[in-house]
Amino acid sequence: MNFYALTTQAAGDGNMWFIIIIYAVVIGGLYFLLMRPQNKKKKKEEQMRKNVQIGDEITTIGGISGRVVGIKEDTDSLIIETGSDRAKLRIKRWAIGSVDTIHDDAE
Repeated sequence: MNFYALTTQAAGDGNMWFIIIIYAVVIGGLYFLLMRPQNKKKKKEEQMRKNVQIGDEITTIGGISGRVVGIKEDTDSLIIETGSDRAKLRIKRWAIGSVDTIHDDAE
């Protein structure tokens, strides 16, 4: 009877470690499938916003298209010119949705 108790206890401990390992593999897989690509995309967007230059054609996250005519580093904002009437808007860098200008030195 003592031998049976020892074997069932050892088997129970092995099952517990197996379950813990399975959970760790699933959590690690979810990290690499969901979180890591999202972080890469976020870094790429931040780099795009940081590299905006005067003369670039941009589109904001609100859908406004225009050309950058000024950059204010102290307030982290841009001045864009929209349309043929040359209306100017000041927007924050985080509001840039895409940069439509392709530079020669781009990767």
